[in-house]
Amino acid sequence: MSVSSSTVSPTRGRKAAVAAMAAASIEWYDFFIYATAAALVFGKVFFPGVSPVSAILASFATFGVGFAARPLGGVVFGHFGDKLGRKPMLVASLLLMAVSTTLIGLLPTYATIGVFAPFALVLLRICQGLAIGGQWGGAMLLAIESAPPGKRGLYGSFAQVGVPIGMVLGNTVFLVVAAFVSPAQFDAWGWRVPFLLSSVTALVAFYVHRRIDDPHEYTQPPGKRRSPVIEVVRQHPKAVLFASSVYIVLSAAFYILAAGLLDYGTRTLGIPKSSMLLAVLVSVSSMVLTLPLFAALSDRVGRKPVFAVGAVATGISIFAVFPLVETLNVGLAILGLVITMTTIAMMYGPQAALFAEMFPAHLRYSGASLGYQIANVIGGGFAPFVMVLLLESTGSSMSVAVYVAVLAVIALVALAFISDNHEVEARQ
Repeated sequence: MSVSSSTVSPTRGRKAAVAAMAAASIEWYDFFIYATAAALVFGKVFFPGVSPVSAILASFATFGVGFAARPLGGVVFGHFGDKLGRKPMLVASLLLMAVSTTLIGLLPTYATIGVFAPFALVLLRICQGLAIGGQWGGAMLLAIESAPPGKRGLYGSFAQVGVPIGMVLGNTVFLVVAAFVSPAQFDAWGWRVPFLLSSVTALVAFYVHRRIDDPHEYTQPPGKRRSPVIEVVRQHPKAVLFASSVYIVLSAAFYILAAGLLDYGTRTLGIPKSSMLLAVLVSVSSMVLTLPLFAALSDRVGRKPVFAVGAVATGISIFAVFPLVETLNVGLAILGLVITMTTIAMMYGPQAALFAEMFPAHLRYSGASLGYQIANVIGGGFAPFVMVLLLESTGSSMSVAVYVAVLAVIALVALAFISDNHEVEARQ
């Protein structure tokens, strides 16, 4: 199952890793600005005439729809990625994301075209989900399969680092726009600016297409085979199940902190938008440094030990985040968020290599993408929605913490059934 890295030149490996990080950063920027807009403005401009709670639930539901489309994107792009190579599918996903995100920035609101506005919003969100469903596998494998011997974890983390970079870019743009326009102007047109800026994604796609090669073992024609997705489901169903199960807590915890907490802090606690955006921005920025560190550590001690410690730490630290935010002290809120984002990074850093090593090379795009995207639907896509429901039904943020802790236990149980194959790769 391991990837042969002996023929990979260091320069080629570094170029592939940087390209993967750039592609992931831009694509996740596009995907995450939707989360921020959903928390701050979409409820008002696309779902007016209902209560604030109903509006935010509807807004977060459209956010979750993008996650529901991600497994389909993983299936489609994974199928062709295992047959045709990593690079073509990565380029296609980047272009699909660029078009759909830019169109969201041009979309008329409910006040202009009525119910057609939320319908169009959902359709474009589905396109975003399809794109991100294909992007992760392409970027991750482009980096991992081009890595020098013994460094798959580190190189795979370059694609993972694209997540915090993309979110930091998105939140930064929102902060800048909010600083230069009034709240009324922000709701009227300011929110569109981050979406329209996503057109630069096409430039990254062009660069990958022209300057980056597929990993060596995928330059040869793969021959005639049945669908890679069907092969994965038939031959490796347990691997897909375990991959999904270990990732759920990571996905749920991240989106609760990155999106759900924005709504909770601003709408329920009355914290200014700029303060909550800053808290999320600082905490996510810290992951740019911690992700590679934990990924590199997994190259030395194994993927499972690092991931397991992260799951335990996340299940514990989540109980401190909400009380710290509820103090209304921005500094304490940042402290709580940074701690838990660090524990999440302990899982997310080695996760790319962990998943890649669970499947044979000719099924890796399909298998890793399927496990990853299914978990994102269950754990991440509707995490802010579940958070709002729990807060409204229990009246306590501790119910959300219990929810994350339960998912951490599920991840630890599933992790016990996964083989740690990093030692096989390290000996090559």
